[in-house]
Amino acid sequence: MQSIKSAYKKSSDLKFLPYGRQHIDDSDIEAVTAVLRSDYLTQGPAIEKFEKSLTAYVGAPESIACANGTAALHLAMLALRIGQGDIVVTSPNTFLADANCARYVDADIIFSDIDPETGLMDPESLEEVLAKDKDGNIKAVIPVHFAGQPCDLPKIYQMARQHGAWVIDDACHALGGSYRFEDKEYRLGGTPHSDMTVFSFHPVKHLAMGEGGAITTANPGLAKRLRRFRNHGMQKEEFVETGMAKGTGGAVNPWYYEMQELGFNYRLTDIQAALGESQLKRLDWSLAERNRIAATYHRLLKENFPEETVSSLKNRENIHHAYHLYVVQIDFGHFGRSRAEVMNDLRNAGIGTQVHYIPIHLQPYYRALYDTGEGDFPNAENYYSCALSLPMYPDLTDEDCRRVISELKAVLEGEN
Repeated sequence: MQSIKSAYKKSSDLKFLPYGRQHIDDSDIEAVTAVLRSDYLTQGPAIEKFEKSLTAYVGAPESIACANGTAALHLAMLALRIGQGDIVVTSPNTFLADANCARYVDADIIFSDIDPETGLMDPESLEEVLAKDKDGNIKAVIPVHFAGQPCDLPKIYQMARQHGAWVIDDACHALGGSYRFEDKEYRLGGTPHSDMTVFSFHPVKHLAMGEGGAITTANPGLAKRLRRFRNHGMQKEEFVETGMAKGTGGAVNPWYYEMQELGFNYRLTDIQAALGESQLKRLDWSLAERNRIAATYHRLLKENFPEETVSSLKNRENIHHAYHLYVVQIDFGHFGRSRAEVMNDLRNAGIGTQVHYIPIHLQPYYRALYDTGEGDFPNAENYYSCALSLPMYPDLTDEDCRRVISELKAVLEGEN
């Protein structure tokens, strides 16, 4: 087995490699500057332009931009009228927002365990969860395309639909990801195997907009409700108070609006939209670079570690990975080192890492609410105990990747 010689650890002038970072170029700055010089900083034409571009890219009829990915999930709950007495199913291996969005509307959460080799929702576990719901209280399933890898969305959608539940797939990690099903390629956000898809445009994501999010859907009724809830619940049509809405001639008063349901201010600004529109033009380049980096990591890991000690997550067949994250599974016990020690030593060597994610059912809020704890979702817990996310962003060079694996090997083997 070929080994990488660590030639980096004494070089104090090397740049720090974070686990993720944004890519901003002059065209992004010019796009934002143009908006700052325009008449609209928010609620202007840049938002609709971005929505149309996103719609065209993913292949969805409708795109609704909003404040962030969490807002997108909350809006999806509101649009589906999910509330008290309803149950939403998601993965324990995801960010808090996938569970919290149900709690925002007083619905309950049930978790479905993951496939330990991919980190994705396991359809067999979901089948067991659905089978236990004899009263039909499960109203929605939120599968997560964790790390950028598309989950088995066609199978999950079929199971959910047979149960009478909606599917909201979380593609916050996976803009540009796709899968092949029945000899046809489907890009996430524009597939027939979901009712709504949510995206996030946080700086470490594929589109760095500072903050931002979106929901795509093929359902015009849901799109209409999403837009309404995004803007305080306001509407300028289909009035209830027609006496207030119309003047003496029967025409609608130009200032009039109604709020028939409680909404939120989840709008995106034109500044963010312009940045997203500019970044979207480089998305295919970013995806290609992320796949290049992943391939380099794959090769270096195989050259330097036995698979049973350090390995990457497995890729499903017939998918195109978006690689928001590059997660390795490490047998820390084998090396006699704790994960905290490894992360701290890597940071001292100029390598940033992170852990994605602490299983949601182990968070104090959910422990107290549902009496969840260790052993409830063993696959997610075992995955979490070994997980470490390495640097992954399009500006990483092959030499940067060599440095990451070199330092990882030195730290694990006690050479640092």
